[in-house]
Amino acid sequence: PFFVNRGGLPVDEPTWERMWRHVGRIHPEGERVAQRIRGAADLPKIPIPSVPVFQPSIPIPERLEAVQRYIRELQYNHTGTQFFEIKKSRPLTGLMDLAKEMTKEALPIKCLEAVILGIYLTNNMTTLDRFPISFKTHFSGNYFRHIVLGVNFGGRYGALGISRREELMYKAPVFRTLSELIFDFEEAYRRCWHTLKKVKLGHCVSHDPHSVEQIEWKRSVLDLDKLTREDFRKELERHARDMRLKIGKGTGPPSPTKDRKKDVSSPQRGQASPHRRNSRGDRRPSGEKKPADSKAMPDLNGYQIRV
Repeated sequence: PFFVNRGGLPVDEPTWERMWRHVGRIHPEGERVAQRIRGAADLPKIPIPSVPVFQPSIPIPERLEAVQRYIRELQYNHTGTQFFEIKKSRPLTGLMDLAKEMTKEALPIKCLEAVILGIYLTNNMTTLDRFPISFKTHFSGNYFRHIVLGVNFGGRYGALGISRREELMYKAPVFRTLSELIFDFEEAYRRCWHTLKKVKLGHCVSHDPHSVEQIEWKRSVLDLDKLTREDFRKELERHARDMRLKIGKGTGPPSPTKDRKKDVSSPQRGQASPHRRNSRGDRRPSGEKKPADSKAMPDLNGYQIRV
């Protein structure tokens, strides 16, 4: 026999028995109370948070607040058990399927799960830029790691996420620069007696939930022990500038479909372009050009796009 938690996941009975024995050692009548709770048939159902749905007229800042409320309602996972296995190397489409499962199970989550869920819930906000921000801190001889989802809307920076500390998760998009946002997190850590050691910044995440690209988690790794305060600020602004340039040019890792189309059409473009034909003529005489034959064109029937 087994029991199930709020999301319907099975929990083996010996684990529950060990927990009740632990409760019994702390509370004199803990085991009797536990048995009474387990046998109760009229306990109220735990409410499951509703996934936010937005009308097109709702402003982006209000949508972000609703997304953060939903993440907060799931609650932080204090159990010590990871309910969802997240591999950072998985393609975006696989991570979005996992996020959809999170909304169905409605189990408590941790910071990395909150980032994946934040990406999933903001995919339809195409004017919003999203990128991961990771922190490494030091406190009382130990190192701690945390991650949030950075956002940029209308040139203002903010963050989505979940944490044990209220000041280490949601930040409204009101910061004028990326450095102001990171410095605000640093100050929040300082109030918790943590010393910020490293900051890792990723690039913008695609809004295509079916993309086979991988999330770039650490495009810039900034070690605060090796950087002056001014150099740290400059590196943060350099990363912000790189993200703006990438978005402006529309660059990024191409999908497999685009790669194959480019390979197929490149011989035709090379033959039709006068500029390219003239530049080749400068490098070698036209008599040395190889005549085009049927082998120059790839066999389109042999192409299979795999995802």
